[in-house]
Amino acid sequence: MVFLKAIWRFIMGVKDVLVLCFLLLFFGGLYAALSFSSGERPVKAHQGALLVDLNGFVVEQPQQADPVSALLGSEAPVRQYRLRDIVVALEAARTDPNVKAIVLNLNGFMGGGQVAITRIGKALDALRAAKKPVLAYATAYEDDGYQLAAHAGEIWLNPLGGVALTGPGGSQLYYKGLLDKLGVTAHIFRVGTYKSAVEPLMRSDQSPEAKAAAQALADHLWQNWKADVGRARPKAKIEGYSANPLSVIEAAKGDLPNAALTAGLVDKLGDDRAFADRVAGIAGEGKDGDGLSFAAIDLHDYVRAKRPANDGQIGVLTVAGDIVDGEAGPGTAAGDSITDQLDTAMKKQNLKALVVRVDSPGGSVLASERIRSAILAAKASGIPVVTSMGNVAASGGYWVSTASDRILAEPSTITGSIGVFGVLPSFEGLLAKLGVSADGVKTTPLSGEPNITGGIGSDFSRITQLGIENIYSRFLGLVAKARKMSPEKVDGIAQGRVWDGGTARQIGLIDGYGGLEEAIAEAAKLAKLDPKTARPYYIEPTVDPFTQFIEDWMQKRSARQAGSRAGDLLARQAASQEALLRRALHDASLLTRGGSVQLSCLECATYVPAAPKAGEGTERSGPLMHMLALFIGHN
Repeated sequence: MVFLKAIWRFIMGVKDVLVLCFLLLFFGGLYAALSFSSGERPVKAHQGALLVDLNGFVVEQPQQADPVSALLGSEAPVRQYRLRDIVVALEAARTDPNVKAIVLNLNGFMGGGQVAITRIGKALDALRAAKKPVLAYATAYEDDGYQLAAHAGEIWLNPLGGVALTGPGGSQLYYKGLLDKLGVTAHIFRVGTYKSAVEPLMRSDQSPEAKAAAQALADHLWQNWKADVGRARPKAKIEGYSANPLSVIEAAKGDLPNAALTAGLVDKLGDDRAFADRVAGIAGEGKDGDGLSFAAIDLHDYVRAKRPANDGQIGVLTVAGDIVDGEAGPGTAAGDSITDQLDTAMKKQNLKALVVRVDSPGGSVLASERIRSAILAAKASGIPVVTSMGNVAASGGYWVSTASDRILAEPSTITGSIGVFGVLPSFEGLLAKLGVSADGVKTTPLSGEPNITGGIGSDFSRITQLGIENIYSRFLGLVAKARKMSPEKVDGIAQGRVWDGGTARQIGLIDGYGGLEEAIAEAAKLAKLDPKTARPYYIEPTVDPFTQFIEDWMQKRSARQAGSRAGDLLARQAASQEALLRRALHDASLLTRGGSVQLSCLECATYVPAAPKAGEGTERSGPLMHMLALFIGHN
């Protein structure tokens, strides 16, 4: 009888949860239909400060929210802000009389890469030139946050915070000793002296070649960072503060905020209340119930009101995130998905040119080639193609770029990594330690291969290595044809080495400097259109109304939880290192998981902060899970 009651309670609980889900879907769909059936909702104009509250990462293409994870999770995922949206808002604010100031709240800012931050900085500089006040605030500043804040007219720092300028670089995990102890053999197939992505599985330290290449890249990126900050804030003593931080802090007797103030890195010390009072003096007092003491204009609403119509003649195809086989949502460069998007746009839109915006460290060879082939098919219709590189366009990201007529990048773009690798683990050593062995029969040299239990055979290993070398030769051929070089010359600058954009231009891997806007203008010129009147048409997947509703809801949750990601300097640096550790473990699992041959620049993650995948951060049980527990446990 007790068992039957438990079954009945479970059935009733499932029924109630299904009803709740149906209601959420119904009201979400109703809300979305009302909100989006007649276009974007109008935003009521009011005066105040445009609040750029960056509580997360700036990315090229935000990942789409997973409605199920959002509903089941109690913690909002780390928010992602589209670079293009921020630029649109800042450029509109420059001539908008309702915008009295721009406020950068960088308390929860987690990074965006030098290229993206430089572009935002350019928009902020234009605002300051138009006499619009730009103010920045944070409890603690790190490299990305400070580079952004340097473009503000006033930089505020919490009296209990600090500024840490660490520069690019850091440690990487190496797993060779662990694999040896476990008895796991990593069979590595690669081409490229500098293809250091697989070194963590074959060495206990960094090879001299990889270290030299990494040091050169880090030095160039650091020089570019200092140059950008120096132009924006010439009075700041960046060199002395970053080159010998210990002596600076000792001279300040451990008072980090005053050390930053003395060095000219910040203008004011004050908590968030003092900062808000300062903004209120410029933009006006906030209304009761807004939660802010100054009149603020929400960034999300402002972008929605100012975003131009997507009806241009220059197609812009975004290849962002890891390049993977099959289908995936925004923020991941899935071969099938991107191909379908481009094919559909070519059929439905009268495009005169194509810009491929690449912000990817690469990935699958098959998916990279599928995307490249789709771009070539569009090019065969008679339209010019220009590649615009973002923070990173390396390995598979560069493979995709070879389909274009011209390649533009920024000095701090990370590119190159022209090399190929594949990894297969085998466990004969581990099994032997457990007293397990493997044996069997063969009809051909490849029977049962790859044999991960008894050891991968020499014939299979040699065939795989030859295949990797063949793909590398193909890679060299693609680059040689696209860049009008000999394969031998390409091989001399390839070998898996990663280059900064400035060096890449010198060695001929790119044609010139420029961001997305310059690439659109270049594509217009090639199509014999007036660059001043040419407009982009962004080729991106459409978001269904319900998912859009969930994303709007999650953004509000993220805003409410913003304070949880703010912290002092030690807390922020610890969080940064934790993120790097998660990334390292993710890369290690990727290397040992097997699968497709890779054109991937895993070391690029050291220099560009990677936003967590959609759904990460929502693992804690949320409202529906709590409801389910209540229903099941209800008597």
